[in-house]
Amino acid sequence: MIPEQSTLNGLGLAFIVAMCVLILIFPRRYAIVPLIIIICYMTLGENVLVNGLHFTLIRILALAGWLRILMRGEFRKFKMNSIDWLFIFWVISDVTCYMILWRDNAAFINRLGYAYNAIGFYFMFRVLIRDLDDIKRTYKIVAILIIPLGFFMLAEKITGHNAFAIFGGVDAITRIRDGSLRCQGPFAHPILAGSFGATLCPLFFALWWQGPRNRVIAVLGILSAVTITIASASSGPAFALMFGILGLIMWNWRQHLRKVRWAIVCTLIGLQMVMKAPVWFLLGRVSLFSGSTGFHRAYVIDHFINHFSEWWLIGEKNTSHWGAVMSDITNEYVFQGVEGGLLTLVFFIWIISRCFRGVGLTVRGMKDASFPDKMSVWVLGAALLTHAVNFISISYFDQNIVNWYMLLAMISTVSGAYLLVKQPEDSRVPFLSEAAGGRTQPSWSVKNPVSAPSRNQFRRSQ
Repeated sequence: MIPEQSTLNGLGLAFIVAMCVLILIFPRRYAIVPLIIIICYMTLGENVLVNGLHFTLIRILALAGWLRILMRGEFRKFKMNSIDWLFIFWVISDVTCYMILWRDNAAFINRLGYAYNAIGFYFMFRVLIRDLDDIKRTYKIVAILIIPLGFFMLAEKITGHNAFAIFGGVDAITRIRDGSLRCQGPFAHPILAGSFGATLCPLFFALWWQGPRNRVIAVLGILSAVTITIASASSGPAFALMFGILGLIMWNWRQHLRKVRWAIVCTLIGLQMVMKAPVWFLLGRVSLFSGSTGFHRAYVIDHFINHFSEWWLIGEKNTSHWGAVMSDITNEYVFQGVEGGLLTLVFFIWIISRCFRGVGLTVRGMKDASFPDKMSVWVLGAALLTHAVNFISISYFDQNIVNWYMLLAMISTVSGAYLLVKQPEDSRVPFLSEAAGGRTQPSWSVKNPVSAPSRNQFRRSQ
């Protein structure tokens, strides 16, 4: 529970002041560095209370970031795309349904903070990360900054003491379940710590193809992310990481993904027909660490579906009568429905689907680009798959939300323009330039990775 008074100590104050100064003075290409540092090394235990509003250090830094953007006019070249609009509709739906459901001042304050986080962080990343060069630089920055965190998590695994407890908000003594130390570092829960490492890991593979100088950073970043995931001793993030690696491997079969998706759907339908229990109870039969709660997650989904009539319109206030398992909703999809009804859940899934489609269209459109640049986009899809799988086992409520919004923003940046073009039957985006006198000329480049042809240009090229 968030305390009802300011808990910012001298160390936290010095830290946030330094980060705010850096985000104001750094050039745009490095402006995200202070935010990544805050995410990796500061707990949510440090916060400032202003008229009933809780400002964690991340929120304070976001305010400084927008002050910087407005002062420098860095938003002037920003253009909205379909993913951006879907994101806004999702936030509006969630806030509206939640406030109608609860109808009190506390609900208004709660959703005000929710909208502040979502809109503030997502669009800050959209403004600061403008092209593929910025995206590749972000991979490198995060990989470098996560290395010390990997060492801290390893030290916690060995000693059983959490060094981040000095900032408050986390346990000083590492919790143990069935004999396994479940490390959490600066995160609110071990599963969230594992989620952070698992969802970032696929991005670092892109650095391997960015030249020999980046390979050491790639290896250290991957090792650190895997260390963080394993140190959490949580099956959900571990399985999500496996799916992320699988997403990377699917590069070689990218032309057959439609068949793969249909094969998965048919397999699930077949299992549903032959199993005595619903297919989602397969979650209870897989685990990588002792004490995993797969059956709990299966029961959460089961109760959610069985009580559809109660939550579909605007959500549900109290789910305790659904069963004891609903006191801990460890599923982001279920959480979206319970808090915002069916419309909010649809928008949330639609965003994920649109981002997957955007990554696929962008890679197809980059037919004249280099392999390293194509992989720099493909890893975004692998990381998105990691999040999508991880959402089955956890609902983000700490700094992981910033990591999630950053990924969505990067996908929107690199793929937004391609989503505007109607695709031909062979699913390729033609690149014809009128300025070149009708000659075929690639309009995609590192400097301008989101320049896709307009609908009229597409029709003329046919």
